[in-house]
Amino acid sequence: QVKVVQSGGGQVQAGGSLKLSCTTFRVTYTDYAMGWFRQAPGKEREGVLCITSQGGITEYTDSVKGRFTISRDNAKKTLYLQMNNTEPGDTAMYYCALFLYDVCRGAGAVRGPYWGQGTQVTVFS
Repeated sequence: QVKVVQSGGGQVQAGGSLKLSCTTFRVTYTDYAMGWFRQAPGKEREGVLCITSQGGITEYTDSVKGRFTISRDNAKKTLYLQMNNTEPGDTAMYYCALFLYDVCRGAGAVRGPYWGQGTQVTVFS
């Protein structure tokens, strides 16, 4: 069974940096897109950034432009989210997602087992 395991996150003062990681296990196909989503209390889950196996990037929201960077190491089957110049509005539960195809789509396209367990990011001022 596919497993998606996240690490990183925590608390950071506004303006600081955090790095999230996400590693996949027992994925039998080689080309797939992966993305980061987040959900703040009382809000819907929203896409942050997504990247295909060839490095094509989708920006779901303009709010992280110039501050967050997505990358992946295909050999390690690991996805990263580098968060710089964080803001209190970035506070949310962050989720890693594995897509069935090498195309970045919305949260509704992600099957249940293909979500990471979530990691809390709290930015305080």
